[in-house]
Amino acid sequence: MADAIIVGGGLAGLAAAAELGDRGKKVILLDQEPERFLGGQAFWSLGGLFMVDTPEQRRMGIKDSRELATSDWAGSAGFDRTEDAWPRKWAEAYVDFAAGDMRSWLHGMGLRWFPVVGWAERGGSFATGHGNSVPRFHITWGTGPGVMEQFERRVREHVANGLIEMKFRHQVSGIIMENGAAKGVAGEILAEDSAERGQSTNRDVIGNFELHAPSVIVTSGGIGGNFDLVRKVWPRDRLGEPPATMIRGVPAHVDGRMIAITEAAGGHVINGDRMWHYTEGVKNWDPIWPDHGIRILPGPSSMWFDARGNRLAPPCLPGFDTLATLREILKTGFDYSWFVLTQKVIKKEFALSGSEQNPDFTSAKWSEVIRQRILAGAKATGPVEAFKQHGEDFVVADTLGELVAGMNRVTGTSLIDEAGLQAQIAARDLQVDNPFSKDAQMMAIHAARNYRGDRLIRTAKPHKFLDPANGPLIAVRLHILTRKTLGGLQTDLDSRAIGADGEVVPGLFAAGEVAGFGGGGYHGYNALEGTFLGGCIFSGRNAGRSDSVA
Repeated sequence: MADAIIVGGGLAGLAAAAELGDRGKKVILLDQEPERFLGGQAFWSLGGLFMVDTPEQRRMGIKDSRELATSDWAGSAGFDRTEDAWPRKWAEAYVDFAAGDMRSWLHGMGLRWFPVVGWAERGGSFATGHGNSVPRFHITWGTGPGVMEQFERRVREHVANGLIEMKFRHQVSGIIMENGAAKGVAGEILAEDSAERGQSTNRDVIGNFELHAPSVIVTSGGIGGNFDLVRKVWPRDRLGEPPATMIRGVPAHVDGRMIAITEAAGGHVINGDRMWHYTEGVKNWDPIWPDHGIRILPGPSSMWFDARGNRLAPPCLPGFDTLATLREILKTGFDYSWFVLTQKVIKKEFALSGSEQNPDFTSAKWSEVIRQRILAGAKATGPVEAFKQHGEDFVVADTLGELVAGMNRVTGTSLIDEAGLQAQIAARDLQVDNPFSKDAQMMAIHAARNYRGDRLIRTAKPHKFLDPANGPLIAVRLHILTRKTLGGLQTDLDSRAIGADGEVVPGLFAAGEVAGFGGGGYHGYNALEGTFLGGCIFSGRNAGRSDSVA
């Protein structure tokens, strides 16, 4: 009999399995998808990791510390509920990990990082509020596949030596409980499917299964691919009504089905209304999964307008405060907004989230990075230029009049008024002539360029948008993009599930996104980015190292 059954072959499941294998434990790893889907959502990610006071930061002139990171996390999380006790402990433990042995442990495993550290979620409010005070987003060479391959390598070594057995197309429908303790799982064997990674697969049942082990670890992911669940738990009191239309930032198999199954076994979901969806989504012109969307990771220079062409007020600036911007967009009564920018901005500042949208970083070859990002002249990277050419949300024009006509054509409305848009852009352009400004966005641009990483590769030199020499002009319609579940199954620091009565459920564990990345929501209300993969690794590692497992 196995010592543990892991439900879910994503990054958290791989981390847990690798650690258990290292301890000589026998493990059965189950996943409802085919083997080529191993790694789950981590495969599609940019591979960013939140780490603190690293050699990469120090080489870029960044002064970071555990104390600063803890302050930033607390200001972003805004923990304010009784049930936040365990999430708070997880947050403190993760920051200790991120400022401690995280990098050296991963480096020893084989991970490497791009030398320029990214500055995500900059906040734009007070020092006590949301946001990263300094850049902490470390892009892994090889992006998401580069992160997961090292954990997959460790797991497959244990498969080869007989400690781990992987069973794919095994869909769990129940956790077997005996005298209040988890003792195994039962479910259906699904028919094989030839779909490519990320595509929807069949749910044709060809048999049933029942497996037993004294420990069951649920690492099945969140709800971002399930619009019905997203709308069901949407925090209407904080964000307003959910958008009428959304696009998916994750495959459809990120369906959240194991959450209710684990609750039925005694697990307890907390903070289910906390979630993380992006405001800079564009429809993928070459989709892999249904309603496939891609997030633009913007630099700070694009002007942001609502559906009627009114400029969004700070802190609703590109890359500064995701949920504040989401709330403001939904207040307008529309579920989309607009970026307006120039070719100079798209060249230097546009990145697309995802391993498949960054083939140079994914290749882990400097020659490809240099070819795509330095030797391309005035052009942006190949994937960005492809979206500019083929994407239905992109409008490119030589004059503002043509741009406005294109924006209205995309939406089938006449909401954007050329004179109103021109006045706002012209006023912004008047702020460019000096290295100081009263415009908050211009201040932010100057501040960003004080960081050498932004000045080198991420933030365009301030320039006038209406000057034809800086053209063409570009507008991008932005959709709400579903992504991460911030709440989840409550767990202690060993990833043991905690029931509604506050007691540990014997034999039941949860890790990764299904556990809110630790504790039932270690982010609180806001994420600092790089903390999703990091949380999967950390909580999966804790589960695999727990003395309570078998």
